[in-house]
Order: sequence, then structure tokens, then C-alpha cells
Amino acid sequence: MDSNQARTGDDHLKPIIGLTGGIGAGKSTVAEVFASLGAAVIDSDRLIHEQYTNPLIVATLRQWWGDDVVSVDRSIDRSAVASIVFNDATALSRLQSLVYPIIEHRRQSLMADYRRDAAVTAIVLDSPKLFEAGLHRECDVIVFVEAEKSIRQARTAKFRGWSHEELDKREKLLDPLDKKKTLADYVVVNHAGKADVECEVKHIFSKVLASYSSGAEQ
Repeated sequence: MDSNQARTGDDHLKPIIGLTGGIGAGKSTVAEVFASLGAAVIDSDRLIHEQYTNPLIVATLRQWWGDDVVSVDRSIDRSAVASIVFNDATALSRLQSLVYPIIEHRRQSLMADYRRDAAVTAIVLDSPKLFEAGLHRECDVIVFVEAEKSIRQARTAKFRGWSHEELDKREKLLDPLDKKKTLADYVVVNHAGKADVECEVKHIFSKVLASYSSGAEQ
């Protein structure tokens, strides 16, 4: 997507940056840097997790899959649900059909709020399914976060308790990373320390804001 094609009009007053990359690539780290620079971040994973405390969602999933998917605090046990849906394509589709419309409504509401907030300089959509869900069409710029497979395996093993096989299984449900990288406007390499990432993101953000302002004035 050409970052110079910034959309204008009352419904789109600041650039929307799509953030994607492989599982465990460190998108949350990049999102934190964007947030520190004045962007508002909408995290798709967080929106999903919020719905796991929604009484309607809890009741529906309990009806579908039994009490084992409900934790002692009466929220959804994400691990229990994951063990079902990532081994059953029909169950995954069923879950997405239930949750995704609610999440999309929440996302649009947040975007409207951030567009009106003068303190927000840009909106970042952080989503592992940015392309698969069609969210890239709402973005002015796409940023791909890259990390070597071995690093991503180590991170998901440490922070999520996943085996290498589990990571591979999850990623097979998504579009190929090479395709996403090719479609991105910028690539942030997240192999080293956070200082390097901060430098990369600051450079990208300044270019995005300058390009958007220039395009909006034309």
C-alpha cells in the first residue's frame, strides 16, 4: 500500500498504521514504541480477550463446549478454547463468527474516539490477522515486524508455553509471512535489543506523519 495515498475527509483525520508479523515477532514491543510517540494502539488480541469476560460469550461457549472452557473466575479459559478450535476448523470458524462482529464494532468505536482525540497523532491496528481479516484495507501504511524463526520459537516457548509444533500449527492458519512482508510498506527487524527497534520505529513514524501531512494537503 502506498503511504502517499493518505485518505482525507471528516471520517479519516489521521494516518492508520497496520501492524503485522509472525507470531512471537514482537509486535507488542513495536506497538509500545508507537504508543510512546503519540499513536493510539488497537490490539486485536486484547479485544478478543476482553470478550472472554463478556457474559453472553461465556454463556454461549459453555453451551457449545461445556463447563471445561470456563475458569473459576467465570471467564473463558483461553487455553481450553484454543485446544478445541486449533484442532477443529469448524469450531474455529464458529468461534470467529460469534466473536468477530462484536470485536469489529468495538474497533470502529475506538477508532472514532481516537480520531476525535487531538492528543492522538495516528492509529495503529495491531493484528496478527491484518490481511486475513481485511483490516489492511483500512490502513494507510503497513508495518511488518520481522524476527528469525528460532527467535520466535524461543519467545513463544518462554511466554506461551508452546512447542515448535504448536507454533507451526497456528501459523499454518495464517497467510505466509513472505507474502505479508512483500505487501508491507516498512519492515522493522526485531532481532536485537529494544533500542534498535525504537530507532527504527521512530524513523518510520516520522516518515509516515510527514507523508500523510503532505498527501492530506494536496
